[in-house]
Amino acid sequence: MAELRPSGAPAPTAPPAPGPTAPPAFASLFPPGLHAIYGECRRLYPDQPNPLQVTAIVKYWLGGPDPLDYVSMYRNVGSPSANIPEHWHYISFGLSDLYGDNRVHEFTGADGPSGFGFELTFRLKRETGESAPPTWPAELMQGLARYVFQSENTFCSGDHVSWHSPLDNSESRIQHMLLTEDPQMQPVQTPFGVVTFLQIVGVCTEELHAAQQWNGQGILELLRTVPIAGGPWLITDMRRGETIFEIDPHLQQERVDKGIETDGSNLSGVSAKCAWDDLSRPPEDDEDSRSICIGTQPRRLSGKDTEQIRETLRRGLEINSKPVLPPINPQRQNGLTHDRAPSRKDSLESDSSTAIIPHELIRTRQLESVHLKFNQESGALIPLCLRGRLLHGRHFTYKSITGDMAITFVSTGVEGAFATEEHPYAAHGPWLQILLTEEFVEKMLEDLEDLTSPEEFKLPKEYSWPEKKLKVSILPDMVFDSPLH
Repeated sequence: MAELRPSGAPAPTAPPAPGPTAPPAFASLFPPGLHAIYGECRRLYPDQPNPLQVTAIVKYWLGGPDPLDYVSMYRNVGSPSANIPEHWHYISFGLSDLYGDNRVHEFTGADGPSGFGFELTFRLKRETGESAPPTWPAELMQGLARYVFQSENTFCSGDHVSWHSPLDNSESRIQHMLLTEDPQMQPVQTPFGVVTFLQIVGVCTEELHAAQQWNGQGILELLRTVPIAGGPWLITDMRRGETIFEIDPHLQQERVDKGIETDGSNLSGVSAKCAWDDLSRPPEDDEDSRSICIGTQPRRLSGKDTEQIRETLRRGLEINSKPVLPPINPQRQNGLTHDRAPSRKDSLESDSSTAIIPHELIRTRQLESVHLKFNQESGALIPLCLRGRLLHGRHFTYKSITGDMAITFVSTGVEGAFATEEHPYAAHGPWLQILLTEEFVEKMLEDLEDLTSPEEFKLPKEYSWPEKKLKVSILPDMVFDSPLH
């Protein structure tokens, strides 16, 4: 629950926002991380010392539901001569460490990132006659912040967010988001680390799909060249009724299609509704086989596995001539090999997974036959995985959002994989790797062609390659939401 108030109005948890020239005694009472970000806001908006804020009534660190303490809203006049319209500029406070006393974020020193290392911003085109900023973007930012806090995954420039709903709950075509560096906000050095500013950019479904198939940065550059679709500062216009490909049909073929053919896709993985079964052994053989989603106590990914998967996803924006899965390097202490306890910022490990099987005690198993399961949205990305990643010598990872497991597809050009051409299906605990040859990828693309138009088939849908002992099922969401998954 939140309330709207001027940032200069008294609040029960924080004094008014001081400027960079605030009296020392007053500034000393103000949370240092908050004060540092306000200083950057004052640099941009010296004439708006007390902007409207949406503030969480009960702070997250007091048990409230909203991770962001505040969202400030500024009026930006833009630059009509540069095709930058007047707009509202929203800035979050809470993904970074505002307080430095471990109430929300672990303080790790001033040299690294502060908290998660970033705050969110959003630029919304101001409608004619609009005298106050709409407040729905603040709830949108809270939703993204909840995802970050709950999943412990951070955002990077070029990332995309599949939202599947108009951002303002209207009938708008703007239903998804890309993320990029804010064009005006500069990184801030606070006493608790560095804070950067990532801007949310609203996009249409067709633009999201292009970003997935090619890369987010490429689509962001195209949006910058189309004034009504974002322009230089990537300002979101919820009334935009056309995609960039409808505005300029040449962009799809001349830029996106050529980019995919030349570069492949930079998307190296997604969080998804997925699962896998080992068909090599009977499911009751719990010691030597794995039906990942069956049973109430599934094995958990080890700390090293989660670090490796996280690094796999983080390297998605890099194009390397020789893609490499990061090696697993267990540390030794007192002669015992164990997992380094991962911090919130460098592991996907959940707080509930305190009892982790030591990494070297989980042997890598070669499997003879596997069954992969995806929901419709995840399955629609398989052609992208095959064409945009594996045919370019790269890898692609599905990390389950409903269970602690993962599926990584690798090509023969990826080093560091435990799946090989001789044993193409291999599992390390609940992490499955599948190595596909170029010939088999081409065959799968032919057989999976209807996945590019998922609205044309009914669920469940099954694909099978008996000679490869591989089966893929596309299943309804409710299958993954059931207690057995």
